[in-house]
Amino acid sequence: MILHDLIDYDTLRVIWWLLLGVLLIGFAVMDGFDLGTATLLPFVAKDDVERRVVINTVGPVWEGNQVWLILGGGAIFAAWPPLYAVSFSGFYLAMFAILFALILRPVGFKYRSKRDSARWRSGWDWALFIGGFVPALILGVAVGNVLQGVPFQFTPELRIVYEGSTLFELLNPFALLCGLLSVAMLVMHGASWVLLKTDGAVAERTRRYGSMAALATIVLFALGGLWLSAGIEGYRITSEVATGGPSNPLAKTVEQGAGIWLANYATHPWMAIAPILGFAGAAGALLFQRLRWEVTALLASSASVFGIVATVGVSMFPFILPSSIDPVSSLTVWDASSSHLTLFIMLFVTAIFVPLIVAYTSWVYAVLWGKVDEKAIRDDSGHAY
Repeated sequence: MILHDLIDYDTLRVIWWLLLGVLLIGFAVMDGFDLGTATLLPFVAKDDVERRVVINTVGPVWEGNQVWLILGGGAIFAAWPPLYAVSFSGFYLAMFAILFALILRPVGFKYRSKRDSARWRSGWDWALFIGGFVPALILGVAVGNVLQGVPFQFTPELRIVYEGSTLFELLNPFALLCGLLSVAMLVMHGASWVLLKTDGAVAERTRRYGSMAALATIVLFALGGLWLSAGIEGYRITSEVATGGPSNPLAKTVEQGAGIWLANYATHPWMAIAPILGFAGAAGALLFQRLRWEVTALLASSASVFGIVATVGVSMFPFILPSSIDPVSSLTVWDASSSHLTLFIMLFVTAIFVPLIVAYTSWVYAVLWGKVDEKAIRDDSGHAY
């Protein structure tokens, strides 16, 4: 028996669908509080020292957190090549905007304190805000467009043709709602982190904004679910599914209809755990932030992020990128993956390196545990951001 035959092809495809979800959720949870903290920066800190306090809550860890974004992009490239080709080329302008915003983060962290000028530092503080707000918004907008379907199709030769035109066509009402949900969710999560790492006036302001963000998350998540059930057409495979066959997106038939994205919850009721976590986690973050239970608030906001991101995945399964102009071309778990051997080798490598990343990250957070206060910032100007 060939080694990779130890795991069936269809099983490997589901495993990699789950792993992709884990990596994307890992990015949303770990790098998400960095983005949320940067978005909060101009509002919860009123002077230079307070801003440095907020910046130093994420300054030592944001680079490690961004590893999850790299892992997610790498997994899409290697495990789901058609998905990578369509999303990274079709959403090129949106990806470029995210990349530009993310580039502002390291530059802002490194350069804001290079000059003792209020205007200079204020400019970099707003650059850090852009580096947090813009990715949070655009990633949510992208998810909203994925749920509605993306304008691409495959030719009979399996050549991808993307028929979208501009970045602005992505800014439709439902996608903007998803973008606002993403911002609210990550601001809530970032506020939970800042509350854990600070005290005093910064923490009090953060508590107010975090509570508002948690309430907005609940409301926007509910509105998104209602809109999805009533106004957004979902996709369903109507032909026989060759779960272990070669990847060929055109070897199926697909129908569209209102409410289909919610059909999985009737077929597999356990999937309702995802949206329940989304609501319960946000409600818990709201409560625990007000009660000043800082660690519990961060765990609750993490659970909410997990649930909201997972809700998208389980609602769409087995679809991973539907096509709005040719439903048959939609990419699914069963027809968009790499080969059996490639998925097996990647699984073996992932089983070795992801635990190492988790272990190292845990060690870093243990070493950096504790609050950042103004006295530490003033006394350690040579090392603090």
